Amino acid sequence: PSTTQGTRLEMARVLLRMWAGVAVAVSVVWAADGADVGMFGKDSTVLTPANMKEQVLDSDLPWVVGFYAPWCGHCKNLADPWAKAATAAKGIVNFGQIDADTHQSLAGEYGVKGFPSIKLFGSNKKSPQDYNGQRDVQGLAQAALKLASEIISARLGGGSSGGGGGAGASAVVELTDASFEKEVVGSKDLWAVAFIAPWCGHCKKLEPEWASASGSLKNVAKLGIVDATANQALAERYGVQSYPTIKLFQAGEKSGDADDYEGGRTSSDIVSYLETIALESAPPPDVVQLTGEDVLETECNSKQLCFIAVLPLLQDSGKDGRNSYIDMLKESAAKYKKRPFGWVWSEATTQAGAETSLEVGGFGYPALVALNSKKVKFGTMRGQFSGKGISEFVNKLVAGRQPTVSLSNNLTITDITAWDGEDFIPVAIEEEFDLSDLDDIDVDDEPKTKEEL
Repeated sequence: PSTTQGTRLEMARVLLRMWAGVAVAVSVVWAADGADVGMFGKDSTVLTPANMKEQVLDSDLPWVVGFYAPWCGHCKNLADPWAKAATAAKGIVNFGQIDADTHQSLAGEYGVKGFPSIKLFGSNKKSPQDYNGQRDVQGLAQAALKLASEIISARLGGGSSGGGGGAGASAVVELTDASFEKEVVGSKDLWAVAFIAPWCGHCKKLEPEWASASGSLKNVAKLGIVDATANQALAERYGVQSYPTIKLFQAGEKSGDADDYEGGRTSSDIVSYLETIALESAPPPDVVQLTGEDVLETECNSKQLCFIAVLPLLQDSGKDGRNSYIDMLKESAAKYKKRPFGWVWSEATTQAGAETSLEVGGFGYPALVALNSKKVKFGTMRGQFSGKGISEFVNKLVAGRQPTVSLSNNLTITDITAWDGEDFIPVAIEEEFDLSDLDDIDVDDEPKTKEEL
């Protein structure tokens, strides 16, 4: 009996091993068939913080990388042309995709503030360029072709695909005592100026980073360089005592005063710091009237939060009253311009479907609602419609202390004509008859009666 029992146990072990092998084989096949292709298709590599360095940064090939959010309508529209361009460029230029909703830290590292965002990783992987071309197959393919051309040019010129070559041609401006006033002080652009000395080792280390950053900061800031040993008057004017010294000249009208640069000295640090400075000095977002679906898409669905103000009818508030409400919204938009917020307004009852979905109108106008399209939730301001009231509402939302409600159905937006900025003009109502028509009636001829008391 013991021998029989041992034989049965051995057979059981063999069967278990066989089933385990089958299970592994099935799981491998299933994993291969169910591989994550992301939003942009199988020829676009799914990138994460775990594989970004190995796949992109250490690669000899150029990369076109799209940052998307699963809820983003524009991202969904991009999926088909992106997939076609990725297939066409396969083996020449790599296409990658990052779910920025899931990998927020990776998106933040590359300054992603809206969706979709497309970054071009060319000869200098540490400083990718923003893609601002057409979001169609032709535009994406041309961008990929240009990247490949830049890699070839860099190699022919002795550059390295992974090293310190610029993301584009250097845009650094050489400044002198004679040219500084006109180029920098007389400009309304944001400028960062590095004062160097030819013999300075730290300056030589900075120069390729400075050149690389200048190519990435076109239309954002201008980078200049001053040989402080040859332009001593300029160096003394700005108190330069060591090298390199970097001075910042803010955008707009300049008095000639400079601020100290407080960012890092790698290309990516320089770009990040100056983009932040540029954002601080940039104009606030517009406060737009909600006149159709296109406004909802650009000002709400692509933003972290969208503030929708429903203002009183023009006949109730008048032109001045309406403008005062819009001015409050503009002041709030300026105050929170560093955040990815959208600001829109509509006139009461003109977007009745949206008002119903957002539960607006029951407590009067003006009303203010904050909509999070990604989470499909909204919160309603219950305080006074004023600058202070709006600030308190925004601060509660940011701190997570504002009650929110799930949106029960999609917002229905009606196409309407935008307000022309004019005041309300009452419609004149004509009388059904002219009182002068009664002139032929002699009231005195009417019979008079007198009652005795």
